[in-house]
Amino acid sequence: MRAGTLTETPAGTGVRTRPQRPATRGRATAGAGRLAALLVSPTLLVLTVVVLYPTLMALKESLYGPKGLDPSTGFISDTEPFVGLRIYADIFGETGARFFNAFWNTTFFTVVTVSLETVIGVAMALIMHRAFRGRALVRAGILVPWAVPTAISGLLWRWIFNSDGVANALLGQQILWTTEGFHAKVAVIVAEVWKTAPFIGLLVLAGLQVIPKEVYEAARMDGARPVRQFWHITLPLVKPALLVAVLFRCMDALRMFDLPYILVGAQKHSVETLSMLAQNEASNVRFGPASAYAVILFLYVFLIALAFVRLLGTDLVGGGGGRRRRRTEVTA
Repeated sequence: MRAGTLTETPAGTGVRTRPQRPATRGRATAGAGRLAALLVSPTLLVLTVVVLYPTLMALKESLYGPKGLDPSTGFISDTEPFVGLRIYADIFGETGARFFNAFWNTTFFTVVTVSLETVIGVAMALIMHRAFRGRALVRAGILVPWAVPTAISGLLWRWIFNSDGVANALLGQQILWTTEGFHAKVAVIVAEVWKTAPFIGLLVLAGLQVIPKEVYEAARMDGARPVRQFWHITLPLVKPALLVAVLFRCMDALRMFDLPYILVGAQKHSVETLSMLAQNEASNVRFGPASAYAVILFLYVFLIALAFVRLLGTDLVGGGGGRRRRRTEVTA
């Protein structure tokens, strides 16, 4: 109980008033706030330099057109003309077919790869969590694909999906995986899932290892079968770690560039993503459209992350706190 002051009433009862707060508590709170701001300031500075400043510069660059002939004067312009939102209007207008194709490819790759990686990653985590002979070797083998650099992984799968590669030898068919068509999407999905499913498995494994064994022992004593234990014990308790893994993978998949670029190639209609489109525009010295594509991609990733945090924020932090109850103490 907190110490308070008692006031005598004519009836002889004492009523506890609000506790007297020391004057030092406000100074301690202010000092803790200053310490917190000091500790967070390096992170905020890095985010400002690495994220905020390039984003603002990209937004500014997207408002200017390319150098060239000025239609109003008929002379060659040495500076980039200000065009306002005309680039964005062209992107979302009739000339934005390439953008909408890249947007669809990005969304399709994100949904399919993250879904498959979640299922396979959970299965990997369950396997790595079991106690059996050679578990350390199995864990190392599962985590190797995630440790391989993406460029090396793309070259490896390009050799596998070659016309006379391992994939066609196993299927007994002659499929040109690295050309235009739906098979090119399949090649990218297989390579991406192979590489990044262990990442989800690693985070889910960390969540599995903090579940008390007594919970499973009690469930077995109640007659719960393994499938029922998974759906009613394992999955709910590992949900926060799984949601964090899915969030990270969604943000990473939306920025997919290097794997389809190396595996299939640039300017391929079937696998071109928003990152590849922005890079292609920048390499052709069209910095205005490239910056516009980069800004749109940034907003897309930001909205997806914001939706995760707003809709699943409680689960992402492992449960929400209860409401504070107001207590009034009256002593007779």
